[in-house]
This record gives sequence, C-alpha cells and structure tokens, in this order.
Amino acid sequence: MKAEIITVGTEILLGDILNTNSRYLARELAGMGIEVYYQLTVGDNEERLLSTLKESLNRSDIVICTGGLGPTEDDITKEVCAKCFDYKLELHKPSLEAMLERFKHMNRVPTKNNEKQAYFPKEAYILKNDNGTAPGCIMEKDNKMIIVLPGPPKEMEAMFENYVKPYLSKLTDDVIESEVLRIIGVGESQVENDIIDIIDSQTNPTIATYAKGYECTLRITAKAKNIDEARNLIKPMSDEMKKRFKQNLYATGETSIEEVVSKILVEHDLKIAVAESCTGGMVSANLINYPGISSVFMEGCVTYSNEAKMKSLGVKKETLDIYGAVSSECAKEMACGVAARYNTNVGIATTGIAGPGGGSDEKPVGLVYFGIYINGDVISKKYVFNGDRQQIRERATKTILNDLRLELLKKIK
Repeated sequence: MKAEIITVGTEILLGDILNTNSRYLARELAGMGIEVYYQLTVGDNEERLLSTLKESLNRSDIVICTGGLGPTEDDITKEVCAKCFDYKLELHKPSLEAMLERFKHMNRVPTKNNEKQAYFPKEAYILKNDNGTAPGCIMEKDNKMIIVLPGPPKEMEAMFENYVKPYLSKLTDDVIESEVLRIIGVGESQVENDIIDIIDSQTNPTIATYAKGYECTLRITAKAKNIDEARNLIKPMSDEMKKRFKQNLYATGETSIEEVVSKILVEHDLKIAVAESCTGGMVSANLINYPGISSVFMEGCVTYSNEAKMKSLGVKKETLDIYGAVSSECAKEMACGVAARYNTNVGIATTGIAGPGGGSDEKPVGLVYFGIYINGDVISKKYVFNGDRQQIRERATKTILNDLRLELLKKIK
C-alpha cells in the first residue's frame, strides 16, 4: 500500500508552527510496511486542498490529513475531504454527546460553532479523540481511503496509535514488527556507511537510519505471518548491529541516554552530584526526568562565574589564573569539588564556550571540557561542538551523559 500525508494549515506554511505530524506519521507508516512517497502542506483554502486531495488519491491508496478540524470557518479539512468523495455531512449524535461531556468535564460552555466538529458523512468510520474535542474519521470509496486526524500532536498521535493503526492492520494478513536501535557518538552518514553492505542487499527485514536529536536510530522492520516469525527475522540483523556498533549502541526501543544513565546509577546505588557552567542546568534537568532518580541525585548546581566555581566547588584560584575556567584542569576540579561537597560516588562537570562571542584561536566557540569523577578516579574530556549557543549546550549535555555511561560501564563490570 502507498500513502501520502497532507498537513493542513496556513500557520504551518508561514512557519508559525513546526510540523512534527508528518515525521511521526511517516515513521509509523514505515513501521507498518506502508510506503510514503509524498508529504505535502496546504493552507486553509478549499480549492487548493481539494485539488491536492484529488492529485494525491490518483497516486496513492491512502491519504492522511492532519489539522483543520476545529470549530471555526477556516477549519475545512473534513468538509473538503467529504466533498472529494461526494459525501454529505450530517450530525453524529454520539460525537456530539461525547464533546458536550468533555466540555462539562473541563467546566467550560461550548459555543454553537463547536457543534460543527460533530458532523460527519454517514459513510465515515468515526475516530474517537481521547485528548480533545474534535473526533477524526476514515472515509473510503472506490478502494481509496482518506484518514482525517486533528492537528495538535498530542491528539493526533493518540488517535493514530489507538484507532488508526488497528484499523489499517486489518487490511493485510501480514504482521509488521519493528525494533529500534539507538546509537550515540556516531553520525548518521557514518552509521549508513558502516552498514551499507546490508542496506544494499536488504529484502526482509529492512533497515533504515534516522537522525534524531544528536543521536542516530536504526529501525529494523520485518513482515511475516505472525509476530514470533517477524521477531525471528529481526534478531540476526539486530545482533549484527550490536556487534558492529558495540558500546555506541546504547539501547533498544523508546528510551533515551539520560534514562540509561539514570538506571545504571539507581540500580548500583551510585550517588551523583552535578556542577555545570556552559550547560546551565541542562545535564541536571535531563537526569531528573527519570522517575526514582531522587534516591541517588544529590544536587545540581550552576557555577557560571569564577567566584562560584571557587566558593561552591573549591576550584583553586591558581587553576583559573593559569589555565582558565575553560580547561581540563578546571573541569576536573569542578567534578571532584561537587562530589566532595555532597560525599557522592560520582561527580560530573561541564565548562566551555557556548558563544556566540567569547571565543579565540586558542579556545574557539564550541570548546567544552567535561570532568568525570567516579569513586576517587577523575578524568577530563575535550570536545569542540558546532552549532549555535543552544545547539552547543544540547550537544554537550547529551555527550557528557554518554561519556558518563561509558565510564560507569568500565567501573561496574
């Protein structure tokens, strides 16, 4: 089956809203073995949307539209989709009752135009909205399908996962199963280069690379008669990826580097304290995303100034005078100092130049040093990251967490 994705909304065309819906849907459809060759964005214009829908249906079996299901006059997606199939809209009483109940639960009074959200073709399959007031729907005619979903990602993703995926899965006897492998410390182009022999010869299962944040993911997808058969197809390729990427492959499934690091700390009861300069609290914020981290996370402090580094962490004045705040020596003293202050097993520290100013030939923008202290041993790491101020800080955050993971693995083996 072939599918296309149409995101509807003038605000997307103008760049006021970041379009994450297409990325989510493309990834999910690929995982189901449904090919996506086109992704389009159309403004809130009936003529252009109708023309785009007809063109898409000529090319593909399924068209998924997101956005334009609200109560206002410029919310036209459902109406235009119905017009494309020459279907008439009528009030769907269960949807109206569910909407009124939701408004009551929110202690809000609906306006008359909210009723518009409960009108659907009688031929449509209604999709319940568990997180909003606008239901979606599936329309079919002449072996073609239009799936209409809300625009807010929280609403759209839940609707797709809970109702659309089960509906689409009934269209084939085959089962599609995927496994996601997460790689850090290797760029997407290098990952692809390292597995190009497999990519060039792949049949079933297939493997695809995706850049995600400052990481890379591999999605292995197999089609089979049942889940066990699909997983048996996936396993040899998954094992080969683990062999090739070794410790750069840090996890499988829906997880993150901070979850992996936090789990190691908690499971081995390793107390940690964090001192940050250039990252400004990002490392601590990432760690405390993990439920249960409070059992080992003692404190995170932002010691941005030299005075704070000396007063709070015990960094020597001579160190700052001779080597500067952005140095291996300072990073080590920060890590040791924060660990000593809270008597923790682990102390980590960041110091660097995030820019846009403050760099020099000797110490350019993007230069970052990490200090990592674990039970009496301390090391430092040096990196030069590209990007703007925010990107440098984000890269530094993910990288020190991965470096900490690697150092912890050495210690606990």
